[in-house]
Amino acid sequence: MVSMSYANLLDMSSEDVFDFQQPFRSLPRVVTSPSIISDPDWETSNGDDSVGPASSCHVRKILVSNFLPLNCTKDEATGRLSFSMDDNQLLVQLKDGFPTESEVVYVGSLKVEVDPGEQDQVSQKLFREYKCIPTFLQADLQQQFYHGFCKQQLWPLFHYMLPICLDKGELFDRSLFQAYVRANKIFADKVMEVINSDDDCVWVHDYHLMLLPTFLRKKLHRIKVGFFLHSPFPSSEIYRTLPVRDEILKSLLNADLIGFQTFDYARHFLSCCSRLLGLNYESKRGHIGIEYFGRTVSLKILAVGVHVGSLESVLRLPATLSKVQEIEHTYKGKMVMLGVDDMDIFKGISLKLLGLELFLARTPKLRGKVVLVQIVNPARSTGKDVEEAINEAVTVAERINNKYGSADYKPVVLIDYPIPSYEKIAYYAASDCCIVNAVRDGMNLIPYEYTVCRQGNEEIDNLRGVDKSSSHTSTLIVSEFVGCSPSLSGAFRVNPWSIEDVADALHKATDLTQSEKKLRHDKHYRYVSTHDVAYWAHSFSQDLERACKDHYSRRCWTIGFGLNFRVIALSPGFRKLSLEHFASSYKRTNRRLIFMDYDGTLVPQSSVNKAPSTELISILKSLCNDPKNSVFIVSGRDRTSLSKWFAPCEKLGIAAEHGYFIRWNKEAEWETNSQAQDCEWKHIAEPIMEVYKETTDGSFIEPKESALVWHYQDADQDFGTCQAKELVSHLERVLANEPVVVKHGHQIVEVKPQGVTKGIVVDTVIRTLIRNGKEPDFLMCIGNDRSDEDMFESINDATSHSVFPDAPEVFACSVGQKASKAKYYVDGCSEVIRLLKGVTSISSRREAVSNSHVTFKDILEVVS
Repeated sequence: MVSMSYANLLDMSSEDVFDFQQPFRSLPRVVTSPSIISDPDWETSNGDDSVGPASSCHVRKILVSNFLPLNCTKDEATGRLSFSMDDNQLLVQLKDGFPTESEVVYVGSLKVEVDPGEQDQVSQKLFREYKCIPTFLQADLQQQFYHGFCKQQLWPLFHYMLPICLDKGELFDRSLFQAYVRANKIFADKVMEVINSDDDCVWVHDYHLMLLPTFLRKKLHRIKVGFFLHSPFPSSEIYRTLPVRDEILKSLLNADLIGFQTFDYARHFLSCCSRLLGLNYESKRGHIGIEYFGRTVSLKILAVGVHVGSLESVLRLPATLSKVQEIEHTYKGKMVMLGVDDMDIFKGISLKLLGLELFLARTPKLRGKVVLVQIVNPARSTGKDVEEAINEAVTVAERINNKYGSADYKPVVLIDYPIPSYEKIAYYAASDCCIVNAVRDGMNLIPYEYTVCRQGNEEIDNLRGVDKSSSHTSTLIVSEFVGCSPSLSGAFRVNPWSIEDVADALHKATDLTQSEKKLRHDKHYRYVSTHDVAYWAHSFSQDLERACKDHYSRRCWTIGFGLNFRVIALSPGFRKLSLEHFASSYKRTNRRLIFMDYDGTLVPQSSVNKAPSTELISILKSLCNDPKNSVFIVSGRDRTSLSKWFAPCEKLGIAAEHGYFIRWNKEAEWETNSQAQDCEWKHIAEPIMEVYKETTDGSFIEPKESALVWHYQDADQDFGTCQAKELVSHLERVLANEPVVVKHGHQIVEVKPQGVTKGIVVDTVIRTLIRNGKEPDFLMCIGNDRSDEDMFESINDATSHSVFPDAPEVFACSVGQKASKAKYYVDGCSEVIRLLKGVTSISSRREAVSNSHVTFKDILEVVS
């Protein structure tokens, strides 16, 4: 039963009907139906079974963000709207990183409200003139979506702020999240209007649209979707407090590529995927990937850059040159320190001012010689916290000026009103030092812009009366909690929470020699000029293409409702096992060989009681009593437990400890792998494992006759995984000369003899039967984990190398839809039991009614 709290979300996520009334609509190549595909074998008409891309009419780059990169003004007298492209917006500038033949389309909201009667006309105009698709969210929805869920809940959380008290933040409000879902759904519908083919790329920007990949993937399974998070991503301890944490993570994982500014943010995301969803990641040839239901979701770590050419063009404007001259004249003989920040609680403006206050108190000789110009950009959101931050900054600035200022000198110049962009560029060019003191920030491009502007140009050099070949200098003080900090190795990095740290950095900045300033500037300018916005966009686009290159080599199925929707991508030959086909082959064959894993195949991994049920024992007895069947349980468990559990099944073959021990039936003696008799290595391995058991809370050692297993499923996931890697390395080093292998499995580290695998068991049994003239004409193998892949590989090798006199009918079957060497899959342990129960009816009915015809309908009756 689906929770009632999500009923409306399911309704929204199933509305895949397109609005054909849009005037400039471009239909997508593939339109998928709003249904859940439960059995792909019976739905071969699904468009996603194609094996290659259709020819596209025009490849597009579709850039999706909360707001369109447009300047919008409304004439109050006439109500007429006018628009222009904002060339300073990142979305416009990143086009320089795309091939020249690419068509770029923008999807997002407008910053002005448009009358419903004018929306069609505005849509046509914006698409025709600017390639922009407006979303037109209703005013109340925009308020709940943007100012509600995004700004009151996601933004503070992603900046490490939790609502500990009712008056210190907003508690989670599900109605706001539902507005977030509705808004993302509207954005997805608009994106689908402009997709021409599977070759089009969709690039989604920032935390406002984290559900978009799910809605897009639901409509077009092979769509190319990239997502870039411009804000920080919090640690798992912070993120896991979000009540809809799983829904957002799963939606992000429906993208092909997820981008982050720094490795810290990516590491936090990976930790959340591991701790909350149980997913693992690995790095291949420098690229990090998360395996998610047969798909590899790639991660990209690269900081955004600035548009150097745009900044240089503004620097050349006469108004900019004039302003630079004015600033340098106003503050002649003084060292100008610059701060440029949005007015919000995370920019650390007050902490910066307190650091300056302490600096002036400690260095009386520099009073009157240092000025901090603090430019405050307008707040992007409203609320009590923002008002308190403004009042606090003004209060501290006035206190410093009253204490250390004079009639002709103010240590703090607070510019808290909007200024034109050229004026801000002029302050960059004229300032000796720039300080960014944010307590938490996703990227912050201010240091990059400052560095480019300090490089200056010939006109500025002429105004200053210096030779154009003279060295340029700059000094940066950067908080260690902003995204750009790792790339600016020549900056003074500070802990913004430490006033002393900030004051010390201000003093160091005033004490640098010209040569030191030049060295630091040159180092930063080389990086900023080569890692600009075009480089960032090109690199992300390239990685998105690489992440999507396997789209047409896999078959796609969809499962899950609402925000739990996901696409399963598997090899074309991998399909669900049809009970009818299986039963038909079973019935007409006479020498059947059946191999089955135990844990995770016949008994769920999550089951507390691992002993077989009475029903399972009855089914196995029935299978074994059929003279046409040879049945084997192939398990990693010890032979004592398996012998005890399956004592009623006298004709059942058992391979214990991955095949180290094997017996053909209850009356037979246990056979031991002759290649792995020496167990002296245990005296070396066990003490080492004991150390890791003692130092890893929740872990334990399972001793076997042939092997030693260290389990860490009950330990902290991150610490357990870290300890497991170290243990593997340690054991491989000390056991290098021993006849053993060290395996890192699912939450285990196992040391076992060489030459002992489940695949060798399968190969031994098959060859023994063939030598005895009992070659099988029906071969079935079911398993669920990595060790069972050895069985599938052994069967594939046997059939491909003509080991059998006559090729048998083979059913290699994985439990669960995942990448496997098996050809078929079943959904879970319960389906394995139903399958076995169904085929046992064939034998039992034959015994009751000689030569009777058992139909598929009969088998279904038994199963039900």
